[in-house]
Amino acid sequence: MSENLVEVHDLVKHFPIKQGIVFQKEIGRVHAVDGVSFDVRAGETLGVVGETGCGKSTTARLVLRLLEPTSGSVRFEGEEVTTVGRARMKELRREMQMIFQDPYSSLNPRKTVGSIISEPFEIHQIEKDDGKRKRRVQELMETVGLNPEHYNRFPHEFSGGQRQRIGVARAIALRPKLVVADEPVSALDVSIQAQIINLLRQLQRELGLTIIFIAHDLSVVRHVCDRVAVMYLGKIVELAGAEELFDHPRHPYSGALLSAVPVPDPRLASEKERVVLGGDVPSPTNPPRACRFHTRCPKFVEGHCDVEEPVLERKEGGNLAACHYPLTSEEIAKRVPTAAA
Repeated sequence: MSENLVEVHDLVKHFPIKQGIVFQKEIGRVHAVDGVSFDVRAGETLGVVGETGCGKSTTARLVLRLLEPTSGSVRFEGEEVTTVGRARMKELRREMQMIFQDPYSSLNPRKTVGSIISEPFEIHQIEKDDGKRKRRVQELMETVGLNPEHYNRFPHEFSGGQRQRIGVARAIALRPKLVVADEPVSALDVSIQAQIINLLRQLQRELGLTIIFIAHDLSVVRHVCDRVAVMYLGKIVELAGAEELFDHPRHPYSGALLSAVPVPDPRLASEKERVVLGGDVPSPTNPPRACRFHTRCPKFVEGHCDVEEPVLERKEGGNLAACHYPLTSEEIAKRVPTAAA
């Protein structure tokens, strides 16, 4: 690992809720992302996990400036991304690409595969010779495990896994430094998921990619990522190395997530304490004050957790966690038996 490629500081995205047809009045805001800070080192894979609606995908789109932030900073190789003009942003797009979640809706059904993958070359005026461009595209198809002879086929002629490979080929066409993978395997069969994950890891080694991997499947994240950020209701509640997080989670929410992961060893499974969180995830339009997890937290202390917001700081073991009362080693051993094995 080397220096930081991406640096995100206090990133905020609020979506206004408006009422009325002609004279629209703002009656509230959805706090999708609320003060997120992290960095991504060159060459690493950073996982971002959490429940549906916690702000993972919104954060990914803010990093690439597919959405405009309400406030905050995103730096790519030291350059502020949120304030650059359109011309410079277009240049930066060559270095920052995205693999979308749904391989069925992210590909234009009216275009051939060759046209879809060659689109980045057309937009950035690269490889203007049609013959050379076609060869480049066929090489990309072969790289991601597609038959180059299928250059003129349409997306509906491919399976879900093959469509996602088309999306991967499009993302790496310009040899970017950063790839954001927004739940790239969640819409695929389990057998196909492993193929796509292995493909991403292979491409990372060969091309030196830096990857932000958005997911909700914790077993996939442990297999793929170097570090993991856990999000809850628009905030990062824990950030640590993958092995450290899975073996020694410090935030109660992280511990609850990991307690739900199936354990293949029956002996360890019987020893494992399952944590069932009470209630539902609060509405992002009116999030709880102070610690946002306090309404469901088994370690909640009245007059503290609901009054003072915890900061993301280093805890025992090196994990960064935003909690006044992080999990103890004894509690971790009950929830994650492998940590004590």
